[in-house]
Amino acid sequence: MTVNEIIEKMKKGNEAYLNATSNSGDISPAIRKDTKENGQHPYAVVVTCSDSRVIPEAVFMAGIGELFTIRVAGNVMDDHQLGSVEYAVDHLGSPLVLVLGHTNCGAVGAALEGGAPSFIKYITDEISKAVGDEKDPYKASKLNVEHSVAVINEKLTEIKGKCEVKGAIYDIESGKVEWL
Repeated sequence: MTVNEIIEKMKKGNEAYLNATSNSGDISPAIRKDTKENGQHPYAVVVTCSDSRVIPEAVFMAGIGELFTIRVAGNVMDDHQLGSVEYAVDHLGSPLVLVLGHTNCGAVGAALEGGAPSFIKYITDEISKAVGDEKDPYKASKLNVEHSVAVINEKLTEIKGKCEVKGAIYDIESGKVEWL
């Protein structure tokens, strides 16, 4: 599939999700067996928040082997996440990397409130760099996504030409994904 076809597939999956009560993605024994024997070939890498309300496989109605999902609070990028993206693009052939932020993000909120203690500070400091002086939580979430997209594009120069990196915001109330 081309990146445009993948984005259309994901948009259609999100449209189906908006009124769904269950996921139509393939989680059958057959697909488990197939991916065990033939490996995974995800059409997209999704870097998203660890928030339990944000489930990319549900949001895009995807099944086993379709998405390579990387979850970290605030969908921030460090060397671990970058390594995971690089692996998925180089070794699994994923042509799309999507940074998926969301509304009402606790990590973004904590950064807007001045940060957090202990190890959480690493996350809120990165988000604070991304959002600058922005105080609106929705705009800050968008800026945070755009920052993570820029970090991927800047640091993973060896994957340029192998994939496209996009950003989106998931609305936790409506379920709608806004592509940036």
